[in-house]
Amino acid sequence: EWEDEDKLKEVFGKFGAVTSSLIRSDAQGRKFAFVNFEKNEDAKKCIEEMHMMDIRTEEDKDKAGGEEKLGPDGHPEGKLYVGRAQTKKEREKALKSKFVATADSSNKGVNLYVKNLDESVDDDGMRELFSSFGEITSLSVKKDDNGKCKGFGFVCFSSPDDATKAVTEMHLKVVKGKPLY
Repeated sequence: EWEDEDKLKEVFGKFGAVTSSLIRSDAQGRKFAFVNFEKNEDAKKCIEEMHMMDIRTEEDKDKAGGEEKLGPDGHPEGKLYVGRAQTKKEREKALKSKFVATADSSNKGVNLYVKNLDESVDDDGMRELFSSFGEITSLSVKKDDNGKCKGFGFVCFSSPDDATKAVTEMHLKVVKGKPLY
């Protein structure tokens, strides 16, 4: 346990002279610390050896069964994060790029909601109606317990241009006697 600064200096002092250190807890009770080394090379050596060091007890490791659980920040629980202290601007930039990467990976196309479908329309029929506009990444016609169309479905196109083309051409188009919305 990292309860006091003496323990912190003992562990991190192996890498070189520690000029200052500080232990704090966040709102969730998680501990974090700052350690300042006299020499830059000592800090780099510390980062190389201590970053991602497993600090769990053998009992904790057995409970986990070899699985690595990630915390809310994406860092593995029970492993040290040791890195250079960052300025507020650097932290904001890193967080922003992480958020943009997450948003990009979750955007797998443009999903359209199609309503007023005839009860006889199925997935194949829907694909036939929309495939001419571009690549469909997924498609689903919602059905009731009897297997009849509930009157709506979803079509997901790989590109926004294809989806726009589909909306433009299919909006109010009469299919099996009913205008699509």
